[in-house]
Amino acid sequence: MWPFSTKGDSGFSSSSTALQVTEGIHATGLTAIVTGASSGIGAETARVLALRGVHVIMGVIDVVDANNVKESILQEIPTAKVDVMKLDLSSMASVQNFATEFNSTHLPLNILINNAGICAAPFMLSTDNIELQFAINYLGHFLLTNLMLDNMKKTTRESKVQGRIVNVSSTGHQFTYHGGIHFEKINDPSSYNNWRAYGQSKLANILHAKELARLFKEDGIYITANSLHPGVICTNIYLHNRFLKGLKCMLSPLVNKLEGFLLKNVQQGASTTCYLALHPQVSGINGKYFADNNVSEASLQGRDMDLAKKLWDFSINLTEQNKSANGQLKEYLFSK
Repeated sequence: MWPFSTKGDSGFSSSSTALQVTEGIHATGLTAIVTGASSGIGAETARVLALRGVHVIMGVIDVVDANNVKESILQEIPTAKVDVMKLDLSSMASVQNFATEFNSTHLPLNILINNAGICAAPFMLSTDNIELQFAINYLGHFLLTNLMLDNMKKTTRESKVQGRIVNVSSTGHQFTYHGGIHFEKINDPSSYNNWRAYGQSKLANILHAKELARLFKEDGIYITANSLHPGVICTNIYLHNRFLKGLKCMLSPLVNKLEGFLLKNVQQGASTTCYLALHPQVSGINGKYFADNNVSEASLQGRDMDLAKKLWDFSINLTEQNKSANGQLKEYLFSK
C-alpha cells in the first residue's frame, strides 16, 4: 500500500507490516489479551505477538473461528502460547465472567489490546440496553480495562516491566455527533446516525486512553495507555452493515487490486497495534494517538481532557448501574 509513503520519526510508515515493526523484538515472558482476535487485524496481531514470544489470550465472541486461528498459529509457530476465551463485549456480565476466569488463572497481564469492534451498524441495543456500537467498541472495553487493572498493576510491580494498554480507534472519530459524545442521547433511536455513532465510539476510545494516561501519571502507575488509527482495511468490522457487507462481496476483485495501492492489507493494518504493544520506542509514551506507526494528532475533541473526564464519570455510572456486572468492580477502579 501507498508506494509513495514516507517513513516518519519512528522509522516506519503506512506500508510497514506488523512483522517489520516488531523485527528483532523478543517478548518471551509477556502475556497479552487481544480482543476480537478471531479475524482481521486482531488475528494478525495475535499471530505476530505469539511469534515474538508473547503468551496471547484471544478474547472473542466466536470461539470456533478463534480456535481455527489458534490452530493456524500453532502450525506456523509450534512453540506459540495461545489460548482462547469467550468474551462478548456487548454484555457486561460476559466481560465480568471473562475477567473472573482470566484472573483465576493467576497469569500476569502485561499488555491489553482493546481491538474488537463493529462499524456503522443499524440502531440496536445490547443485552444491557446500551446502543450496540457504543457498547461493543467502547463501554465493554472500558469495563474490561478496569477489571484488568489490578492484575496489570501487580504485574508491573513484580516484573518491573511497563504495562501497555492499546485502544484501537479510527480516523472516523472525527465524524462524530456535535459535541463529541451524546451523553443524554446514547440510546435515542430518533437521533441515531450509524456513522456518527461509530465516530462517537471511536472518539470514546481515544478519550479513554487519555484519561487512563492522566490517572496513571497522577497515581505513579507504571502503565501506559495509547490509541491508534489502524488505516482503512477491508475486514469483518463491517459485518453488521448489510450495505457494506454486500458491497465488499460484490467488489471483492476490485478490493483485492486496490489493497496494494489505496487500502492497507491486514498485515499493514495490524502494524501500529503491534508497534504500540511491543516496540521499545514507545516506552514511556502515554496518552498519545498514533497512525501509520507514528505519533499523530487526534481531533480537537480527541484532545479535550474535560470531555475525557466527563466520559470517564459517565462510563463509571453506566457500568455501576448494571447489577450483573457490578460485583467487585469498585475494587479495580481508581479512587476518585
